[in-house]
Amino acid sequence: MNRRRTAASLALFALLLPLPLAAAGTAAAATPTAASTASDTRAVLPELPRPTGKFAVGQQTLHLVDRSRTDPWAGSGPRELMVTMRYPAQRGTGGPVRPWLTPEEARLLLADRKLDKAVAVESLVGAKAYARSDARPVAGRYPLIVLSPGFTVPRATLTSLAEELASRGYVVAAVDHAYETSGTAFPGGRVLTCLACEKANSEAGRKQVADNRARDVSFLLDRITGRHPAWHNSGLIDQSRIAMAGHSIGGSAAVAAMATDPRIRAGIDMDGGLFSPVPASGLGGRPFMLLGAKDSLPGGTGTGEDSWDSNWKRLDGWKRWITVDGSNHFTFTDWPTMSDQLGLPPLSPLPGARSLDLTRRYVGAFFDQHLKGKPQPLLDGPDPDAPEVRFHTP
Repeated sequence: MNRRRTAASLALFALLLPLPLAAAGTAAAATPTAASTASDTRAVLPELPRPTGKFAVGQQTLHLVDRSRTDPWAGSGPRELMVTMRYPAQRGTGGPVRPWLTPEEARLLLADRKLDKAVAVESLVGAKAYARSDARPVAGRYPLIVLSPGFTVPRATLTSLAEELASRGYVVAAVDHAYETSGTAFPGGRVLTCLACEKANSEAGRKQVADNRARDVSFLLDRITGRHPAWHNSGLIDQSRIAMAGHSIGGSAAVAAMATDPRIRAGIDMDGGLFSPVPASGLGGRPFMLLGAKDSLPGGTGTGEDSWDSNWKRLDGWKRWITVDGSNHFTFTDWPTMSDQLGLPPLSPLPGARSLDLTRRYVGAFFDQHLKGKPQPLLDGPDPDAPEVRFHTP
């Protein structure tokens, strides 16, 4: 969720913003149906930018079930997560790249944004990414980064960032939180839709989303780093170097997770209102970066008392507040580059390819500095190769 939505910015990217919370899908499970292309569309297959790191990227999917918790949105059953693990892999190994979304996930996402008459389902299913299924990992111990997506949108929207980080020597866990997207496929033919959309349409409700996601992330860390890990490649993870980044409300969840889980050493909020605020005592000196759209500036009203302004001074470690000219709420996801290729109205003046380049560059630099101990001058101030990027000191 954006921190500041002026009338102008709403008009600019309304096509891809979530519908009003009360209007989003509410079924606990939807039976998959045969996906079909609208008669007035043709399948254009977007291509995400190729990862730039030295490693190929492997990919595996986990279904995790927390039987100690009742799902907060369904009010019954255990809490479930779908997780895509990406990791440094040996070139030439592994199977075909998995679809960006399943047909039913794509259909629900397009319908949710009223794009079902403009974009073919096959365009989202067939979007080209680069991770190879079950590719053999490159032996080693790598930092772990957890990625949490924006409210109502799937983890697939952070695919390019996840692949880039894995290619640079990270293990990346991208999470779909049950009942918080337009549609997420779970085992057994289930597609869970957005029950949370009816219940999180207030400041308190959005805080509940962030806090629940923090518990999800702690459970995820337990399951992939514990004594009996759910992921058979868990030996790749260096448990002393764990971090989290999130887009929109996923960024607020990064704060909430760091506030309760000391295993998370660093965090990034990509244009998310801090509905779960930074504790008054801070984050124990751990580094945090605010990376926002052009209207995420000091002095704004934000989203109530939990704006970036009021939280900035509580961040008690290394910190940066960075904005990108010509950007908007979805700049830090796959949406802009896919939108450009699909022929949709531009989301912002910043081209999609440039959006992803800047996102990957600054997010990668943050984690290289704070998880790998490699100083990054890029984070010290303005760079002539990135004139759109501005550093703020409220």
